[in-house]
Amino acid sequence: MKKIFVLVMVMVATATSVFAFDQNEFNVFTKLNNKSTFKALVRYLDVNNDQADQLKEVFTLTEDVLKSAKKTDNNAIEENVLKYNLKNTKSILSENQYKKYLEALNVTLYNNEMFSKK
Repeated sequence: MKKIFVLVMVMVATATSVFAFDQNEFNVFTKLNNKSTFKALVRYLDVNNDQADQLKEVFTLTEDVLKSAKKTDNNAIEENVLKYNLKNTKSILSENQYKKYLEALNVTLYNNEMFSKK
């Protein structure tokens, strides 16, 4: 029972930290759509070809809409795109794969934050 509780707490903390980053720092999705980064993510998540194609569509649409939202400086659109990305990625991936995806997002966001401070 304790293991389940700890697992749930980790998942909540992970999901919360994804939403807690600065709303203007959405370049993580551009990085995930990069060809070499995407291939590494696909290997890390251990997805099949259909899942990889679906993820590529979600990432491409996410990146395109975020680019247009940045031009108009519309934070509401950026937040909706983030929700779209997480919701659709969750529907594509298994529970374990989605957990790994959230971890990859958090690590990328943390690294972006650390390097931007230097």
